[in-house]
Amino acid sequence: MELRAFQRHMDELYGMKDRRRGAEKTLLWLAEEIGELFRSVRKGNKGEIEEEFADVVAWIFSAANVLGVDLQEAVLRKYGVACPKCGKKPCECVEGE
Repeated sequence: MELRAFQRHMDELYGMKDRRRGAEKTLLWLAEEIGELFRSVRKGNKGEIEEEFADVVAWIFSAANVLGVDLQEAVLRKYGVACPKCGKKPCECVEGE
């Protein structure tokens, strides 16, 4: 499934709820899911890690829908050709810069 198709899918599933909740609360849910992902990584449970990654991705798409961002367009614009910092593929940036 392409990014744009998944974004539409998330909007069909949760769009009305997400818009009622608003951007700030939707982003708070995303932050909570990132915390859950971090905890699952610490535990090392691959099944939990996969589920939490899926939740994080879903909430990112929900937040983008609430804020009117086309993620496919945004991702391709920034990362579609090469590293946005050094302009190389693969990236040649020095760690920490």
